[in-house]
Amino acid sequence: MSVLVEQAVSLLKQAKEAHGDGLVYPCSMGLEGSVMVDLISKHGLEIPVMTLDTGRLPQATYDVISAFESRYGIRVRVLFPDCHEVEAMVREDGVNLFRKSPELRKKCCDIRKIRPLMRALEGKQAWITGRRRQQSKGRSDLQSIETDVVYGLKKYNPLLEWSLNDVEAYVRANDLPYNRLHDAHYQSIGCECCTRAITVGEDERAGRWWWENDDVAAECGLHVMSIKQVTGDIEGGEGI
Repeated sequence: MSVLVEQAVSLLKQAKEAHGDGLVYPCSMGLEGSVMVDLISKHGLEIPVMTLDTGRLPQATYDVISAFESRYGIRVRVLFPDCHEVEAMVREDGVNLFRKSPELRKKCCDIRKIRPLMRALEGKQAWITGRRRQQSKGRSDLQSIETDVVYGLKKYNPLLEWSLNDVEAYVRANDLPYNRLHDAHYQSIGCECCTRAITVGEDERAGRWWWENDDVAAECGLHVMSIKQVTGDIEGGEGI
């Protein structure tokens, strides 16, 4: 564990030294977020933390945002979707459009998540993610430092080699604030309406958009591998 922590901190420091104020951490408020916020704060890296409020988050996610702010003396920047875009979408497609088709679900994700993220990344040079190889098959070839061709930024993955057990062990050992939905067997946590608990044997992403067919790439679009994939297949794994 100590080696993994040292490697993660080293990469965070490298990112901070390379990009300074041009670096940001968009946090998913999952277990990986607990580890990352702790490492950033504990080592005085002053990397700003932001998150996306889609308007449909579970209360447990707001609780962990508040807990981070209290423990670390920070203010998490919370970004919201454009209210006019949300109103137009709901007026046209209904309040639960995401259940009707993968295309409408991706439209909902685009308006509620991707567009706010793009605003958060304006003027930035690089961003930190909580992605790990173990999360999905689509993560197996990731590198610790990548060039994001869609957003035009460097992307750093400090927890890439961590297992879920490693993440959980760090959270327990350091008594970190964390999203309490994890205690109810939620692994990947997004909007309340699009997230469920998983059962034994299911992978970490099985609780997201579970009603979609297996041949549909169940991802919101925050992480894509190429410009072509913005409207096509999206890699699996944790969101931000």
